[in-house]
Amino acid sequence: MVSFPRALGAPLLFPLLLGLAIPAIGQSGGQSGTQLAPAPAPAPAAPAPASAPAAAAKEAPTLPELAGIDTTAWLYKGSDLTRDADWKFGTLPNGLRFAVRKNGVPPGQVSVRVRIDAGSLNETDDERGYAHFIEHLSFRGSLYVPDGEAKRVWQRFGATFGSDTNAQTTPTATTFKLDLPSATETGLDESLKIMSGMMEQPVITDAAVAAERPVVLAEQREQPGPQVRYGDAIRKTLFTGQRLADRSPIGNISTLQAATGASVKAFHDRWYRPENAVVIISGDMDPALFGRLIVKNFANWKGIGPKVPAPDFGKPDPKAPTSGTIAEAAIPAVVTMAVVRPWEYKDDTVKMNQERLVDTLATRLISRRLETRARAGGSFLQASVSIDDVSRSANLTSVNIVPIGDDWAAALKDVRAVIADAETTAPSQAEVDREYADFDTIMRTSVETARVEAGSKQADDMVGALDIRETVASPQTSYEVLTSAKAKGMFTPATLLASTKRIFEEGVTRALVNTRVPDDGAAAKLATALSVDVKGLAGKRRAQASVDFSKLPALGKPGAVASRTPIPQFGMEQVQFANGTRLLLFPNEGETGRVYVRVRFGGGYSALPSNRQTPAWAADLALVAGGIGKLDQGDLDQLTAGRRMGLDFDIDDDAFVLAGMTSPKDYADQLRLMAAKLAVPGWDPAPVARARAAALAGFAGYDSSPDGVLSRDLEGLLRAGDPRWSTPSKATVEALNAKDFRAFWEPLLKTGPIEVSVFGDIKSEDAVAAVAKSFGAMKPRAATPLISAPVGFPAHNAAPVMRTHTGPENQAAAVIAWPTAGGIDQIAESRRLDLLARVFSDRLFERLRQAAGASYSPNVASQWPVGMTTGGRLIAIGQIAPDKVGFFFEIARKIAAELASQPIPADELDRIRKPMGQYIMRASTASPFWLQQLGGATYDPKRFDATQRIASDLIATTPADLQATAAKWLRPDKDWTMAVVPAAVPKK
Repeated sequence: MVSFPRALGAPLLFPLLLGLAIPAIGQSGGQSGTQLAPAPAPAPAAPAPASAPAAAAKEAPTLPELAGIDTTAWLYKGSDLTRDADWKFGTLPNGLRFAVRKNGVPPGQVSVRVRIDAGSLNETDDERGYAHFIEHLSFRGSLYVPDGEAKRVWQRFGATFGSDTNAQTTPTATTFKLDLPSATETGLDESLKIMSGMMEQPVITDAAVAAERPVVLAEQREQPGPQVRYGDAIRKTLFTGQRLADRSPIGNISTLQAATGASVKAFHDRWYRPENAVVIISGDMDPALFGRLIVKNFANWKGIGPKVPAPDFGKPDPKAPTSGTIAEAAIPAVVTMAVVRPWEYKDDTVKMNQERLVDTLATRLISRRLETRARAGGSFLQASVSIDDVSRSANLTSVNIVPIGDDWAAALKDVRAVIADAETTAPSQAEVDREYADFDTIMRTSVETARVEAGSKQADDMVGALDIRETVASPQTSYEVLTSAKAKGMFTPATLLASTKRIFEEGVTRALVNTRVPDDGAAAKLATALSVDVKGLAGKRRAQASVDFSKLPALGKPGAVASRTPIPQFGMEQVQFANGTRLLLFPNEGETGRVYVRVRFGGGYSALPSNRQTPAWAADLALVAGGIGKLDQGDLDQLTAGRRMGLDFDIDDDAFVLAGMTSPKDYADQLRLMAAKLAVPGWDPAPVARARAAALAGFAGYDSSPDGVLSRDLEGLLRAGDPRWSTPSKATVEALNAKDFRAFWEPLLKTGPIEVSVFGDIKSEDAVAAVAKSFGAMKPRAATPLISAPVGFPAHNAAPVMRTHTGPENQAAAVIAWPTAGGIDQIAESRRLDLLARVFSDRLFERLRQAAGASYSPNVASQWPVGMTTGGRLIAIGQIAPDKVGFFFEIARKIAAELASQPIPADELDRIRKPMGQYIMRASTASPFWLQQLGGATYDPKRFDATQRIASDLIATTPADLQATAAKWLRPDKDWTMAVVPAAVPKK
């Protein structure tokens, strides 16, 4: 597979399942996910037969050390792509295949994936949800692991259950994942032994099925109802007549309740066979060792009964209805349109990839035009185009549209007009060059950063390639495919025009609209809207003027350096400029081709008023997209074309934050861009209007589920109604205008100290000079005294605060929280609370999920604001059935009381502390970890000292310390509770 990004980076304005919504269900640690659009068509090389053909047998073995094992490169059959020599391959006599490679990022870690080529599309009608059910049962107990012990086993290896160990079921596969930190040969051998037992002999009995069924049903129950129904409707509309139309990996309640040990085992025995399995390892050990351990642990696996061919997934039905409708009040009006074609296997060749690149650039160009129109105001809030191969079932060109308000017909008309214009009139060469420049940058970046690509990503990329029947290629090979296509003249106005015509005209058109309120005539209206002639209605294309960095507002002469202070314990340096700007430098040899720039300024939440609502909520969209000086966002896009530059905004406890990841070549201009944003911000009113429309579109979704209610209400309630963290009222959002937005933000951007952090692949002198020419050149800023209002916490309540939602009647949520504190002075206490929260979470998981099946993903976390002395809390949240709300509070309070009354066993502490320590070790090899820990340290040196103590604080914590911490904070007279129940369920 040559991995080419597709989507234009338009902002996702609110969380909403748009597009294909093909779910990928992950069981082990509560990590369910949904793929909005499957990766661009890698079509895995069709699974190689157990005995390789004669031509392949003559190839040189990739692991000659493995005597008696066929180690030819089975993945590349039928491909003329340059093979990635770092990947080594093998096929065991029983048909199991493997792919292994050495990778030292992060140091000491080994990433293992075991992929079974069977997902929900392999199920019969009576087996809906069985592939995912087996995923659960495999983790619950297997040949080498007693029932319920899997989590503890992985914790003792230093792996965090749910992130380092997990699994995922998709329509086409089930993949088991392990990221083993500080791996040893013994630990890896034992891990592979356990995983082989999980594949070959999971415990599938009536008792095991009955015990795990409540957990699976809890996962099904906790999915967001409106989005799930919308996704189901999309699949039914687009893939009518195919298995994909009605086979979600989660299954359905009736088949899950009817499952027995025998019926689930029958599915397992049919599909869990060595011929359907691939073991993938990328990690910091010798690939030959990986191969030997795979042979040792998987060679004796034998399939039960004869091998069964995979079912036919079907082809799109050309006679199916063109349009479909759904009425979900909780999500905005949305239109999904697709031109659907049958999926066909193709050899993964250079030519195939280059032709796909032309299609990809054509969709990116249209998406950019749509984004430009959305920014300027009009009928739609957001629209984009992509081309995808979906679950080996269909190839489609999809269009997703979010209208302004409910006038979806007008939005569809305008979007179709833009597409029709692209089908009839060739783009300019400048437009083509613009898209190519960005794509070239993306691919070149992959080459430049290949040395620091994580082994876990490489393993996941191999899984993705297998899933779509393609190969993998090195970043250099991928880039050469792109540049070769350029050299052949494949990216021209004529080729993109031809591509656009083909991807929109070949196939059958299908569309679904969500109308929010039932509309019996919507389907007919949609069908008509799809056929109306819109040629010539797109209007004049915007001709983007040429822009370079000379067009940015001038900042002044480079600033003088006032002092430079080494920070030897971190290999860093602190620099102060004459205008007051402070710089923290970290030339990180562990980074290649990456530079992280972060600018902290002003006072963050501490500088916001605590007695009224403000436009702070709109900054992420309206402030970033507001332009610089006279340059609007389109000009800035042109300015950064072909450059690795970006701009993110966030609000921290004690600072506002601008951040971006860039490159050694681009970071100096990235700094100029950020400094100009602060010194001479643009105040384009269009992004303000867009932010307002996006916020208004999201209001209906708040009441649709327990999660929606919590996202709206919880942060404000936990801070005693402080408006700085409260969701603004609808009236406040409706009243937002560009004048008030500017009046609020302009003084905040001008005041307060500036701290610049530049970490990564840099040279110190060059970085100092770059900051001198940017932030060092700005005028000195007023040091407004920061008088922050203390953050409150709600009073203890005997009965929970009640909220209701309009979603499924079997969904509820419960929250219990205890106040703690904040600030850098008590940072050791915060780390004990982090450890205590992990212990609490582990116990809650075991009792609420594993033992009772009452909640799929309960979670406990400690939140400690470093930049404030108040506002901390330890909080537990669980999604549960409505009749289990009281049970959740009972279990949580019981655990709190136990933690306060008795020290935890040493083994339990080690099982929690070891994965935490391993996480810190791995995270600390990358710059983002240090950026997070040391933000604000140039103004508060205590943060340097605190960061030095992370590991020692963790190691020094004893069971007695945790007990004392629990007794101090988890007081029954201080806890606060909240519950969200269905509107139909009476409050209790």
